Formats: sequence, structure tokens, C-alpha cells
Amino acid sequence: MTESKRRKKPLVADRRYPSKGRKPASAKRSAKPAGKKSTARKTATRKTARKTKRKGSGGKGGGIFRRLFRWMLRLIWGLTWRVGAIAALLLALAVGVVYSTLPDVDELFDGRARGSVTLLDRDGNVFAWRGDQFGGVITADTVSPHLKNAVIATEDKRFYRHLGVSPRGIASAVRINLSEGRGPLSGHGGSTITQQTAKLLCLGVPYTPEDWESEAAYEADCRRGSLWRKAKEAIYAMAMEVKYSKDEILTIYLNRAFLGAGARGFEAAGQRYFGKSAAEVSPAEAAMLAGLLVAPTRYAPTNSLKRSQDRARLVVGLMEAQGYLTSAQASEARSRPAELSEAAAARAGGYFADWVMASGPEFFTRNTTEDVVIRTTLDQRLQQSAEEALQFIFQEKVRDGSEAQAAIVVMSADGAVRAMVGGRKTRISGAFNRATQALRQTGSSFKPFVYATALELGYSPLDTVVDEPYCVNIPGSGQWCPKNYTNKFYGRVTLADALKNSLNIPAVKVAEISGLENVRTVASEFGIASDLAQGPALALGASESTLIEMTGAYAGILNGGSAVEPYGLTELKLLGDESPVMVTTTGIGERVINDKAAKQLTWMMERVVSEGTGQRAKLPGWQVAGKTGTTQAARDAWFIGFTADYVAGVWMGYDDNTPLSGVTGGGLPAEIWKETMLRVTEGMTPTPLPMMEPDAPVRTAQPQQPRRKKQGGFAQDINNLLNSIFGGN
Repeated sequence: MTESKRRKKPLVADRRYPSKGRKPASAKRSAKPAGKKSTARKTATRKTARKTKRKGSGGKGGGIFRRLFRWMLRLIWGLTWRVGAIAALLLALAVGVVYSTLPDVDELFDGRARGSVTLLDRDGNVFAWRGDQFGGVITADTVSPHLKNAVIATEDKRFYRHLGVSPRGIASAVRINLSEGRGPLSGHGGSTITQQTAKLLCLGVPYTPEDWESEAAYEADCRRGSLWRKAKEAIYAMAMEVKYSKDEILTIYLNRAFLGAGARGFEAAGQRYFGKSAAEVSPAEAAMLAGLLVAPTRYAPTNSLKRSQDRARLVVGLMEAQGYLTSAQASEARSRPAELSEAAAARAGGYFADWVMASGPEFFTRNTTEDVVIRTTLDQRLQQSAEEALQFIFQEKVRDGSEAQAAIVVMSADGAVRAMVGGRKTRISGAFNRATQALRQTGSSFKPFVYATALELGYSPLDTVVDEPYCVNIPGSGQWCPKNYTNKFYGRVTLADALKNSLNIPAVKVAEISGLENVRTVASEFGIASDLAQGPALALGASESTLIEMTGAYAGILNGGSAVEPYGLTELKLLGDESPVMVTTTGIGERVINDKAAKQLTWMMERVVSEGTGQRAKLPGWQVAGKTGTTQAARDAWFIGFTADYVAGVWMGYDDNTPLSGVTGGGLPAEIWKETMLRVTEGMTPTPLPMMEPDAPVRTAQPQQPRRKKQGGFAQDINNLLNSIFGGN
């Protein structure tokens, strides 16, 4: 093949730009004869050009779109990395600002605005907690490994791998919320443990009482879930990740988390529910504690042990799935779920604990900023006796569906309260306490103070009074004619028989002859602090009082005639201190009536139980003194009585003053009293009452003038009773 045949000759360029030393095309054309080959090449060139035009479908337009697309991509990328860089810079700046405000980690473990109160019974055993309980610092190193693993498995399994925020967790939470028909930020939060810790710290905003309506309002603000709040929370969390180690963040969380029943932190919760440190909890107990984090009040084992155990099983499953428990350990935890400690399970003395908190010094109880330990007068055996007795009577002798309520107080003769039940729901706290808060008419349970006044004035239980139709003109009210419960009259009766049978007319006459003002003085000095009626209806219990006041007044009769202030606090000290801040040894105050009058009144009240209206309160082998009480239309029914060792008071009625059906003080209240005292006296040796049988009376008397209230009771210079009312045997 020749050289000219091998070389491809240009078709266009040579024509436009002839090379030096080359012949012009016209010369070539003239030199070469026209042939078929040359014609074919031109035809092929034209076809190729036409095909190229067709494929470009406009040619120049397609190139423009491609160039525009590439330009837009470059623009978007340029804007994106610049905006991203600025955002990263601002984020770093925000994190740096927050970082500079973070305190040392040691300052963040106990952030409570209030302190706690731990209540001990008379034997020194814990029976109740109040306020925000903090058991002390527990660290990520000292806490039980099972508890540490349970918290991580439940709350944030990638805790040790993220930088404070988990985009994967947030995306998963949003997806779950949307699938469940909620808003993207409602429900599951996708928060890491670090973010939750930031929330517990309220993003560094401390609680100051003057800036907030209440502590609850402050905490509600800390828990807000708005998008802006979430963004601030994320920045705070990242700053914490820079400032503190992972274990330090976990330690803050372990000590700050609220875990129900007033427990702040896992150490307090371990002590509260299991009676042990968080360093000692088992896998089952650790799972139950970690399960509280999702809803502390709902899953608190003191509210519902079964619900808490069910939640713990789910946590055990998470721990097993993530390799923190072997199959054998998980099976053991499921088959033997955590149980409450004896003290936590008993939930003893909720009403009593509330009363102690309400009656103690406010700065050491309701509003304490310190951790306080209070030793009390509560006897848990007696408390259980009262609770069981109340439940027994309502189960056995009260119709189903009845909304009647009852209350019980048991105390020693010096006023030390040993047991208190403020309503039918016995294991409860923060509820209305009918033993201390309900002001109710006392009915005939007030009559002992009428006769105490007469005995203090020198009258004998064997003096007599005429039970007959009797009317009194009351200024501004007209004529008032009291009647006996039986609507019968019994003629001349002794004071002892009048009290034994709870006769109304003799009680009114004795009150008037003794002096209504004197009766009011005796009753108030015995501790009935409520407003007392001014007219003669005072003698029949027209005044209102609380059960604890009335029981305390009866304790004054038992102790020989001295006033009693019911008390529940015996010692108060700050946690860790050896010396107590305050001590109470007795509630006995000034003498109201003399010892002889008190012992004779006890003799009269013993006959109420042994022979009169209170016979349902008899205790086999024991001497019992007491008095029944039923108010108008049976809206209130009372029985208050005592042995030589304890005084117990029982009230029964409806909260809305609905009349009781077929109930009097000598009925169900006396039976509740008996069931309580049967349990209280179990195993005890019967002790005789401090009572004195009276000598036969030898004189008659005149009515008394009102005398001024005195610290030591009434003067002994008395006149004789009217012959028309009292007479000798």
C-alpha cells in the first residue's frame, strides 16, 4: 500500500487553511481525474453531519441545560459547606459558652431545693419518709454493676459511644411517635443519658423560691419539650461531654434521677424500697429500679408492686439481649422478682406521719432544707392492731358499698400517740385525716367533763338528780326541752347511773348546777380546744371537736386529772448529728381536777362499760372505762375508753354528714374499739384501773356560781346542791 493511500486526508480543514508547499485544491482537482471514490467520500461526510445534528436534537440547547445543572450543583455545594461551617462555628461557640458556666462535678450530685425527713418508730425503726429523700452520693464506680448496666440498657445503650446527642436515637423516636399517631416530639424523646442529665440540671438554672410560683412550676418548666428547648438541651449535653467524663455524667444522673416515693437518686431509692444500698442490689432489684425511670410514680413498687415487677421483667429482657445478663441470671431474675423491704411494704402510719409532719416545727418538717431524722411515739404493733380491727369490722359488719368512714387514735396516759388511723384507706399518705382534721359534734362522749366538773366541786357519784320533763328558756332561742334517747324518764337517779345510762336531762341539770362556765373551763383545760357551746346544750355535746382532742382529754382522766397535749415527736436531729435539736418526754401539763375526782370519775366510766351503754366494748379479764356518744340524727357515733395502759378513741360517720343507719356509739364504734384493744392487749397482763368507789353522800348542796379559769383547777370551797335536784340516799 502506498504512503498516499495510508494517510487520511482532512476533508475540511485543508480547504480552509492550505499548508505551505502543498498544491491548492483546485490544482489537485485539475491534476487528478474525478473518480467514484472521491464522490463517495463527500456523500459519507454529509450523512455523518446530518446524523450528528439529529442526535443533538438542537445541539446547542442540550449543552446549556447540562451546564446550568452543573452550575446549580456547584452553587448549592458552595452554600452548603459555607452555611455548615458557620453553623459548626456557632455550635462550637455555644458549646464553649455553656462549657464555661459548668461547675465542678462534685457540686451537681445533690441538687434538691428541700431536705428530707426520715421517721422512726418508738423502737428506732424507719417506718416513713417525707420530703425529697437523698441517701448519699453513689458513683458509677461504687454502684452495683447490675444497676449500672440496667440503666444503660434501658435508657441509652450507646451511651459510651456518642458525643451527648444521638441522631439515630432521635430519628428512631420520631418514627415511633409518628407511627403511634403522635406528634414527632410527643412521647418518645430519643434523649441520651447526657441529655436527660442536662434536663435534670434544668440546663443550669437553679431553683430560687422568689422567681417561681412553686417548686412544681420550676420542675414543669425544666421538663418542657419544645423544639427550641430540645436544641438548648443538646448544646448543654455536648458541653457536658466536653467538661466531664462519661462516668462523671452517669454519676450525676444516678444521684439526680427522681425514682418515686420522694426518692432522689438510686441510693435513696435502694434504701426506700429494699432497705439496702444501691451498691448491693441484685439483678432483679436493679431491673426494678431502672424500670422506674420511665414513669417513677406509676411504676413505684409502693404504689403497685405487680406493675413494678412487670416493668422489671422488660428491663431484664433488655439486659439479657445486650449481654449484661446470662440466660441463667435472667431466668433467676424473672422467677424471683424483687420484693419490698418490710418497712416499705408495711407503709405503716401514713396518717400518723402526716400528723407529725404537720404538727412539728415547719422549718424542720414541711419546709426543711436539711436532712432530718425524727423519732416518734408510734408503736407499729399497735398501728397494725388498729388497722386490722377497722378492716375486720367493715368487712364483717358493714354493708357492701357503704361510704361510712371511721378513725382511731390510741395513746398512752401521758399523751404519747401510739397508733392513728384517719380513714378506711389505711395505707395512704397525704389524705384527709379524720382523726386530726375532722371537727365533729361530740354528743354524749362529752358528758364525762360535765361530771368531772361536779366531782371537782365536791359532789359524789352517788348524789342524785331527778330525771323528769325539763325545759330551759334560752335567750334569743326560746324554750328548749331536752329528751333522753329512749324518750323515757327515770325519776331520781344517782350521777353514776345517769352517766352509765347516758341520760340527757340529768346531764343538763348537773351542768347548770355546776356552772356552764365551769364546765367549759374544765373541758378546755383538759385539751378540748375547739369553740364550746355557750348554752345548756353544751352538756349534751353540741360542740365540735376532733378525735385526737377527745382522746387526749380522756387520757387526762386516766392519768389522775392532769391536762394532756397529744404528741408524736420525741426527738428531732439533723442527719449525721449526735445531739438532738429538740426532745419531748411527756405531754402531761397542769392539773385540771384533783386525783380523787379523777379516780371516782374513772369508777363511774367503768360502770358505763360493765353495766351501761358501752357493754360491747368489754375486754375479757380487763377493767375498761369509757363513754359512748351519738349526735343528733346519728350523724356521728363515738366510743372513747381506756384500760390502765392505753386510751383509745373511735369515731364513725359520713364525710358529708349523712346520718348513720342503725349505728350508735355503743354499737359499731364500741366494737371497733374492742377489736382494736383485743389486739393491743394480746400477751399483756391485765392491770386494774386507777379508780375509787365513792363513799355514801352525807350532805345537800346549792348551785355554783361560775368561777374564773385557773391553772390548777377549781377551788374547793363549794356550796350545796339544790334540794329540788339533788338529794341524799
